[in-house]
Amino acid sequence: MSFFALIARNVFTRKLRSSLTGVAVAIAIMTVVALGVLTHSLRLTAISVLRTGEADFTVAQKGVSDVVYSAMDDAQVERLKSYPGVDSLIGVLIAVAKLDSNHPFFLELGIPPDQLANFGVQVLDGTAYDPTATDQVMLGYRAADDLHKTVGDRITIDTADFRVVGIYTVGNVFGDSASMLPLTTLQGLERKPGSVTLAFVKVKPGTDIAALRASIEKDNPAVATVRTESEFGRVDRNLSLISAANVATSILALVIGAIGVMNTTVMSVFERTREFGVLRAVGWTRARVVGLVMGEAVLISLAGAAVGLAMGYVAIRLIEHVPQVVGVFQPDYPASIFGRALGMAFGMAFIGAFYPAVRAALLEPMEALRHE
Repeated sequence: MSFFALIARNVFTRKLRSSLTGVAVAIAIMTVVALGVLTHSLRLTAISVLRTGEADFTVAQKGVSDVVYSAMDDAQVERLKSYPGVDSLIGVLIAVAKLDSNHPFFLELGIPPDQLANFGVQVLDGTAYDPTATDQVMLGYRAADDLHKTVGDRITIDTADFRVVGIYTVGNVFGDSASMLPLTTLQGLERKPGSVTLAFVKVKPGTDIAALRASIEKDNPAVATVRTESEFGRVDRNLSLISAANVATSILALVIGAIGVMNTTVMSVFERTREFGVLRAVGWTRARVVGLVMGEAVLISLAGAAVGLAMGYVAIRLIEHVPQVVGVFQPDYPASIFGRALGMAFGMAFIGAFYPAVRAALLEPMEALRHE
């Protein structure tokens, strides 16, 4: 019998114990995968708000709990426009409305119509809204398809009734799933006159973007600039808290899984003391004994990880239908999440089986053979 076949036989001859350990590993891996995908997907959704406009970087109020709660007044916007390196700056008001149970977080973007081109808006059908229109709205093509709306149809957002005058695209999933209307109209509906949520900045050719951002933040301590996904936590504390919770939960899952593996492996080593004595007596080296015990733990952990990955996928599919995240959670499955799960499985096996494996390897053959 080959070494690997022996590992598999030892695992499968203790089906119940191996299965229970695999379940513990599977639950831990499911937690890691589900939380990892949830955090990653929410981060992508959040950063896509800042990338809706074709800008070099975005300016928002610093440290708000959610980026949509950011607020800047006209004076701040005009001051930002005055920086030498700024080519153009578009102030956008973002509001969240509930259309129905399937669309509890529907975005409204308030933008002056003369800034639509600079914002990267391409009108696919119909026309742009008038600057002061109070009953005109444009829908992203994804939103239009989802809501079954075309140019000329009516749509009620919150309590306001609008006529769809155009269908647009900005080349961004989140923006194409939203609506746009005149800035002054949305400011009136939200009772936020002279206020915007974000400022999208394009710089002049040759401008040192890092230096410009540093200058803006130094002169305006109440705002922060964001250019990359990793910087998003500067303007949205919720995402930072979710990421921290994800890390903490992953560590806890690793510990719980490792304890489960250790419990099973320790019991197995104690029950097989005579077996290890025989192996040592017939010439097995200590390293080979360690490899046997560690191999069994790795096999159990990998089997549990495979089940955990499947359970994690099912959990994500269920989370998609939770009303609180419908419309803001679009699952994305990066390879790094599955790499982390695989690493966790090996980590549980190594940590959990290290002590039992060493103990088995250090057994003296004669003492082990006398064990009852």
